[in-house]
Amino acid sequence: MQKQRGPGTGLPERWRPGGPPPRWWYGPPGWSRRAAERDENLESAGRARWPWPSTLLFTAFVLIGSGFAGHAQAGERVALDPLGRVLLFVSGALLLWRWRRPVAVLWSTVATVLVYFAAGYPYGPVLLTVAVACFTVVVSGRRYAAWAATGTLWAGHLLLGHVLYRWLPPSGDDAAPWTEEIVVATWAVALLAVSELARVRREQWARERAERARAERRRADEERLRIARELHDVLAHSISVINVQAGVGLALLDSDPEQARTALTTIKAKSKEALGEVRQVLDTLRAPGAAPRTPAPGLDRLPELVEQAASAGLTVTVEGEPPPRLSPGADLAAFRIVQEALTNVVRHSGSREARVHIEHGDGRLRLTVDDDGPATGADAGGTGNGLAGMRERAAALGGTIEAGTRPDGGFRVLAVLPIATEEDR
Repeated sequence: MQKQRGPGTGLPERWRPGGPPPRWWYGPPGWSRRAAERDENLESAGRARWPWPSTLLFTAFVLIGSGFAGHAQAGERVALDPLGRVLLFVSGALLLWRWRRPVAVLWSTVATVLVYFAAGYPYGPVLLTVAVACFTVVVSGRRYAAWAATGTLWAGHLLLGHVLYRWLPPSGDDAAPWTEEIVVATWAVALLAVSELARVRREQWARERAERARAERRRADEERLRIARELHDVLAHSISVINVQAGVGLALLDSDPEQARTALTTIKAKSKEALGEVRQVLDTLRAPGAAPRTPAPGLDRLPELVEQAASAGLTVTVEGEPPPRLSPGADLAAFRIVQEALTNVVRHSGSREARVHIEHGDGRLRLTVDDDGPATGADAGGTGNGLAGMRERAAALGGTIEAGTRPDGGFRVLAVLPIATEEDR
């Protein structure tokens, strides 16, 4: 039964491009197919175009150099005739496919060179085609095929020069000297060593490029998460206050217009502040690395948070003092954590009172935000990412966040951040 062939490939269906190649393509059974597939990606850059210029250069060099070698070896070897020049041309022209079918090209050049030597034609640069094909095969990862082909070339040369020379041209030729075989073997070993060195170096470059790409993606992901946290913290707090004040304004619009006016004024102020902070975040996107126009918020703005919470109907009591001269990263993280915790109280707690306790010492800053609950289950337009954002901020500094219900009811957020203040230094 004839095997089904892939369309336009001339190969069995299981050998077509994109399907699994035969076992000999990867070498002996011990060869790692995953490594072969990985190395095949390394050669993809060379497949973009046919290597016409280098192939023409190698072919011309082999033809011209072999002509000079023929004159130098006149009387010792058979003079070049049309068949010899065809063999030289074929051995060079095969290199055009060296990046697409490296193993097939290597074995073809080895066979062509052995036929060339068997015909008694002069030694010369014809071995350059084998060297180029072998180098390509090793660099592309098929080292076993390269070793086998190079060993076959040496064994074939040994057979021609010491066994079959009696029946091959030129007539009356003697057996090749063993020094010549040693030179051929040394050449083959040196060629394989240089090819292996190039392959290792190329894989190292590929790993370095992949590592740089991963590092760039990691930096991009971290920056994306940082911007997402900033936007969430800015918008969540402001929109929550606006939501509460809008509800107050609607409820009192007819019965107490003055109080409704106060609620609308608060909405205007909060929306303006939110727009300013969002604009600052977007400016850093438009000009990466540019210094922000306004300083990042820190614990010195706790009084503002208390006022904003009061405008949303929440009474906040602050206990303790923040440490002096916090690092900008720790100061911003502490502020955002307290801000998000108070925002969650406004959104989800039935309590209208919250307590913020600040404690520092031993290189640590402890922030505790408590409310007496109970949870209302109300949704004020949140995204559900508040606690995750707080944990990410704390983890970025090497700190921790604990959040959950208290045994006596209510809810507690406890943040522990490592800090370095002037006192700790």
